Amino acid sequence: MSESFGLAMIGLGVLIAVYMAWNIGANDVANAMGTSVGSGALTMRQAIIVAAIFEFGGACFLGGDVSDTIRKDIIGVERFAPEPEVLIFGMLAALFAAALWLHLATAFGMPVSTTHSIVGAVAGVGLAYGGFTEGIHWDVMFSIARSWFISPLFGGVLAFLMFWGIRRTILDRPDPRAATLVMMPYLLFAVLSTLIFAIFKKGAKNLFKGESVEAPSNVTIVVISVVTAVVLAIVLTALIRRRAARTSETSSFGFVEQTFAYLQILTACYVALAHGANDVANAMGPLAAIVDIARTGEVDMIVPVPFWILALGGAGIVVGLATFGYRVMMTIGAKIIEMSPTRGFSAEFGAATVVL
Repeated sequence: MSESFGLAMIGLGVLIAVYMAWNIGANDVANAMGTSVGSGALTMRQAIIVAAIFEFGGACFLGGDVSDTIRKDIIGVERFAPEPEVLIFGMLAALFAAALWLHLATAFGMPVSTTHSIVGAVAGVGLAYGGFTEGIHWDVMFSIARSWFISPLFGGVLAFLMFWGIRRTILDRPDPRAATLVMMPYLLFAVLSTLIFAIFKKGAKNLFKGESVEAPSNVTIVVISVVTAVVLAIVLTALIRRRAARTSETSSFGFVEQTFAYLQILTACYVALAHGANDVANAMGPLAAIVDIARTGEVDMIVPVPFWILALGGAGIVVGLATFGYRVMMTIGAKIIEMSPTRGFSAEFGAATVVL
């Protein structure tokens, strides 16, 4: 494989991967931020800013493992060893096919799964080259496909339980305002501890990958998460109580929804971080395979995903949300159910927990 051919393939791969990332931002990130916009917790501009920070952070620092799965675990890449350039063309085809479908779906305001799209496209490449029995690692495919059924079920259950708990402990109480102030520390702790644990768990794993220094143990990460979450929950609860003391909101339910709007902003950060960590792989996993083959001329089974590839994917996702994401965002935020901050918080917390 000549150097000029390799550089040309990398350049083409970058262009198509960025196009794919742009479509992910326009469709999937809009899914993630739609509830916040629909409930009024965030304006469209604020949602884009939140997504930009946390999607990019999740993609860059937490996104390597899923990229490995998309890149090498779905199809039998070892079969491409005699003809590595064929795998390059296969990954280019998979990226372009998935990106084109996402673009079409977004144009019609349809929220679809970018993971389903790229996994199906990569599997199609494996089938075309290696056949039904040897072209695909079916154990990995079944594991991925299983999550497609588990995710909406678990997400729905978690959101149901969260909103059911909010109704029982806050909305159905004689004084919802007072009940909110009582329950807020516990809700803050639940969100913060989960978010901080995810950041430290995945972040430490990627930060110390390949290093001689051992990553922190699970016990250490749990202790750090709990202590940090307690401190932050105390500080934020104090700020909420101070706001309650001087608020002019006369409606008890109005106060509840206003307060949950702040909590929903926190869960929006949680959703964006989880989404960036998971879905950057849909664009950058195939690109990592293209870059590695173009540089080495060989098909390697174990290759770290370079940071610049994850950063490129994060940037593309943010631009996609900012320029084209409003269509799907309005579908999620306004057309499925009438959204409020309490409902939006429940939906976002359930979704982000399942994704992470």
